Amino acid sequence: MHATDSRPLAGVTVIDLTRVLAGPFCTLLLSNLGARVIKVERPPDGDDVRTVGPFVGGSSLYFSALNYGKESIALDLRRDGDRIVFEQLLDAGDVLVENFRPGVLERLGYGWTALHSRWPRLVYAAVSGFGQTGPLRERPAFDMVAQAMGGLLSLTGHPGGPPARVGVSIGDIAAALFLTVGITSALFKRHETGRGTMIDVAMFDCQLAILENALTTHLATGVVPGRLGTRHPNIAPFQAFATRDAPLVVCAGHDGQFAALCAALGCEAVVRDERFLTPDSRRRNADALEAELESVLRTRSCAEWLAVLERAGVPCAPVNTVADAVRHPQARARHMVVEIDDPAIGTLSVAGNPIKLADVPEPTGHRPPPALDADRGAIIAWLANRRPST
Repeated sequence: MHATDSRPLAGVTVIDLTRVLAGPFCTLLLSNLGARVIKVERPPDGDDVRTVGPFVGGSSLYFSALNYGKESIALDLRRDGDRIVFEQLLDAGDVLVENFRPGVLERLGYGWTALHSRWPRLVYAAVSGFGQTGPLRERPAFDMVAQAMGGLLSLTGHPGGPPARVGVSIGDIAAALFLTVGITSALFKRHETGRGTMIDVAMFDCQLAILENALTTHLATGVVPGRLGTRHPNIAPFQAFATRDAPLVVCAGHDGQFAALCAALGCEAVVRDERFLTPDSRRRNADALEAELESVLRTRSCAEWLAVLERAGVPCAPVNTVADAVRHPQARARHMVVEIDDPAIGTLSVAGNPIKLADVPEPTGHRPPPALDADRGAIIAWLANRRPST
């Protein structure tokens, strides 16, 4: 199957025990990079999000967007017959991905030590709320728990207002991205050593890892960062401003861009104002700078200012809705919306693969998301006919 597939993970088989978001997002990335992903679901209901709406044609859009391109087989790992099939999959697989709470697979006899002893080449990738070690290892977690405990929720929202959840499940998605990096790194290392390893990714850890300068600045200065709305904590002007009709994002990251911004706005005197002479003074006087710039920006529409600032080379953007973003010509040019023929939904539109490789063409089609256990017959036949690994 992979002989004509130029994607980098073609020929890699992933046994996917994951459900909901963090694990399935990771295995979706692996699938889009060419891996064969066999989704092992627990009967009778399968992945939890099969029951999460909205639904089209009786199928969950949530499930469908995360699981297209994969195959499905239903196995109950407490049943001897299904365990035999699962172990045949492990014989054939390169990577096992799971997002159970730590200890669940170990109690079923499939913990890392047991698996590595029997299948030493297997890469074992686990993602959980708090990881395999530490006092919270067995505590359950969802995205909001990770955002809250990892400090991110304290940074989102406007000053003086309540915390705001990031508009997408960044707790799950960040963990999925780190897990994918871990898996591809482990496969690269296995090429040298011939042995797999265990990857332990915690959502909590990943939230700490993406705190960026908030973490470092606090540990160095003792200052506890708080909510800034759309502002950047270290750079100004770098935020959304009001215009006559709609917000406009302006990001002047250095002195040259700040001078170009002020010239385009016709307020060159602001550049010479002692409060705004340096990047750090602009940061310290961000409130006054916002007032100066916004008094000008409010005189014209967002579209008018966009045209002016784009000509001046100042980084800027409208605050697009999702509807605006997915229909933007840039999204079309980058193949970032993909349509899949689905027997239940009809046309399923999903996000494209943002990883563009020079020698890999954009795929012309994808497998639709699988019905529960839809690929059992084909998978069992493949297992029966494959040559034993050496």
